[in-house]
Amino acid sequence: MIPLLFLVSSLGSVTQGDTRTEDVFHCEAQNLSLNGSDQLLLLTWTDDPSCFAFNDVITYELLVLIADTEVNRSNVVVTPDWRGSVHTWKWIPTLSLECAPHSLRLRVRNKNYTSPWTQREILPGNRDLKRKRVFPRDKVFKAGSTATFCCVRPAGESFQHMYLSGNRGTHMSTTKISDDIYALNVLLDQASDVCVDVKCQTNTSTYGACAFIGYPPDDRDLLCETRDMSSVECAWTIGRDTRLSLRSPTQYNLLGRPCLNGPSAKCSTLIQVEAEVRNWTLKAQNKLGEVELHDEADLTQRVHMFAPEQVAASSVCSRNVSLKWTWSVREYNRLRLICQVHISHSDTKSTFEHFGVGLSAVVINDLTPNWRYAVKVRCGKAEHFWKWGDWSRSVIFITQSDVPDALDVWMQRKENQTIIIWKRPRANQSHGDIIDYDVSWTKPGAASDTNKATVSHRHHSVALSLNSSEEHIVTVTARNINGSSSPSTITISPDKAALNNSWITGSNGTFSLSWPASPAASCGYIVDWCPTFSEDHVEWLRAAPNETNVTVKSDSFKDGIRYSLSIYACTRGSPVLLQRREGYVQEKRIEDDLFKPLNFKQHQLDVEIFWDSFSLRKQSAFIQGYVLYYQELNGHIFRVKSDDPHSTSITAKNLRITWYSFTVTAVTSVGECGNTSITAKLNSQTEDLFMHILVALLGLSGFISLSTIFCYKHWSSIKHKVYPPIPKPVLSEKWLISLGQPRGHSLHLDHSLCSEADIQDPPELLLHYGTLVTTDVNQRDKLAMTQTSLENYNTHHQKYISHQPRLLPTAVTSAASHSPGLTNPSYNLTVQTETLTTCPGLQHQEDTTGKEMWGGEQPQSVAMTFSGRQKVEDLGGPMCCDHSYISLPSASSHRNQQW
Repeated sequence: MIPLLFLVSSLGSVTQGDTRTEDVFHCEAQNLSLNGSDQLLLLTWTDDPSCFAFNDVITYELLVLIADTEVNRSNVVVTPDWRGSVHTWKWIPTLSLECAPHSLRLRVRNKNYTSPWTQREILPGNRDLKRKRVFPRDKVFKAGSTATFCCVRPAGESFQHMYLSGNRGTHMSTTKISDDIYALNVLLDQASDVCVDVKCQTNTSTYGACAFIGYPPDDRDLLCETRDMSSVECAWTIGRDTRLSLRSPTQYNLLGRPCLNGPSAKCSTLIQVEAEVRNWTLKAQNKLGEVELHDEADLTQRVHMFAPEQVAASSVCSRNVSLKWTWSVREYNRLRLICQVHISHSDTKSTFEHFGVGLSAVVINDLTPNWRYAVKVRCGKAEHFWKWGDWSRSVIFITQSDVPDALDVWMQRKENQTIIIWKRPRANQSHGDIIDYDVSWTKPGAASDTNKATVSHRHHSVALSLNSSEEHIVTVTARNINGSSSPSTITISPDKAALNNSWITGSNGTFSLSWPASPAASCGYIVDWCPTFSEDHVEWLRAAPNETNVTVKSDSFKDGIRYSLSIYACTRGSPVLLQRREGYVQEKRIEDDLFKPLNFKQHQLDVEIFWDSFSLRKQSAFIQGYVLYYQELNGHIFRVKSDDPHSTSITAKNLRITWYSFTVTAVTSVGECGNTSITAKLNSQTEDLFMHILVALLGLSGFISLSTIFCYKHWSSIKHKVYPPIPKPVLSEKWLISLGQPRGHSLHLDHSLCSEADIQDPPELLLHYGTLVTTDVNQRDKLAMTQTSLENYNTHHQKYISHQPRLLPTAVTSAASHSPGLTNPSYNLTVQTETLTTCPGLQHQEDTTGKEMWGGEQPQSVAMTFSGRQKVEDLGGPMCCDHSYISLPSASSHRNQQW
């Protein structure tokens, strides 16, 4: 604010209007005092004594002129009651006093009487036109108001335009007041935390001034209270930001006393509080305005207490503790108080309330032994309670240890064992380190026959081999250094028929279970759960008898894992199974390739796609059915659905003979998943038959080829094993010629007829040892061969005939019996042959032997004896003879063998 020096000069009196003589009425203003600035003009005056002559109201007319131009006209009415008092008039200048000369005119009017004008000139002080050209300077404006700025043009420069920096302000217009003064009218629609520059530009220079734009204070909701009965403290709600913290911050006064509230909206002052209703006033003001806040209240009913001091825990026991504290305000000791004791341990918090006059000590019960607690206290006035006082500082203490709490015991049957399991005591249940657990079991009514076991503190289960057909009572206790817990007992009854499982679906990582009330549930219900395929981790919870629904939640729950849940009724005896459920807390998509191996079977033009039953472990969601998708390559996709979740096949019908792609998916609540695909070609029935024949032929051909190759490579070994070589009998050439040859003919023996193949593959005949039957006694005597000589021969050649039977040629025998000129008398064979039905082709060989050997003529008078009853065993082994195998013994053979 720029201080102004007001020079008041008397320009004389101007008489206008009334023509009455001045000696009668001289009513006018006196003792004029004009104070003001660019923010406000304030005029004060009193009545001339002559004005008392009027018995009715008089009016003071005021006129403001800027450069001889009227800019404001106002009236001040004074009634007879106010006559003689000091009168005031206020006006806010629309143009800075430095911009142009201002003058004020004042006169009195009463009916027909009008006093002459009294004029006063208003001149600003400290005007320095050489350095300052834009006015007003550093003035505070209300946001949303219209302001006028002027520019005094320096001599020798020409005015161009005026504006606000930063594109602030709207509805701007420039007015020429005189040759040297220009005015800018602008709407200041935006508040600013910093000053806004007002610019005046001439042809050579730019001049400026700073303007602040903000709001007057609009604080509200004053509320006062007392804390110590000897002072008052008030708080209020601060209004919108005035944006004038730099130029005109808001000032606060409580009961006319300045407040040093700082950034918070609180103010206090010393005053003795009495039991009475009083008006408490707060004033907030800045250069743009002020606001007064009021609160009427009896502050003795608004006591906001300080926090207790020197809080301490004494007489700390295992389950209770005593707390004490002091008060810094003596007045509190005479008040009836209510105090809150807040005690916390781990994640659990509890609050207890206590009453008393000047309360300064309490006892807290039902604490947990061997547990660390934090406690704090706050209080308030019980009568006419206003609000809670401040919290004291926290005090830490640890209760003494005690015996453990009773265990939460449950059971689980697993194969031929009963698993007794209990929840591991938490720290607030063990009341000290657990040493071990004692487990005892017996049959009802057989207390003397009690079995006991001790389990390490590291374990929380024990497996018992109990007779499943009998009832047992199992008791478990926990032990620490202070002793054993109360016994926890569970009754194990014989196995009963299992219940069918029903599906359940979880939500938000939990299972919501409900069941009908059971009259047997005298002590409530037990709900247990575990992964369906891993029963090692069992959890359970208990519900009250009047509860028939629970929400099961566990940190071990995982999406896509099937869980089994059971609901039992807790009875005085053993638990009674009510329901069984299976489900997922959140189903997940089943991984692909669920149906491997996927198989294909064609039935004419129908195709059956089938698969092996898969384990439930692979199911991360309930399967509600199956869908088969199939399509020809680059063709349309077709779909077949099965609603049977237990099916292991699905059939597509009326297909074409071509290639198809088949995909099987499982239908679940999270969509179709587990996709498994195969590609196959459909074949016609003719093609199938042809393929079967072709495969059979190829297999047979391959077998023959492999057999041929094998025999070829091992032929010599096979030949030696199957047909070992037999020495040929040697006959002299002369003997052959003379044997049965008619005179004049010669016998030619063609050895080429007896090839090695013929030798190796002779037809078989049985050789019969016996008496040669013949009608020619002489011939019988000459050619008779004894049984002994034949046995000697067989013995000598045992290695040749033991495995392969041979047939001696009947033609040789016959010829020998008819030839008187036999030159090899040592070859005297008495052979008796018989026909063997087991040698195919024997008759043919008999018919052709003589022809082949004797050139087509049969020897005469050949006597043979055949017997169809003789068996091979009679001879010690069969002997077969090929008709082409006639090799007469040589000389060397004759010398070496004795027949």
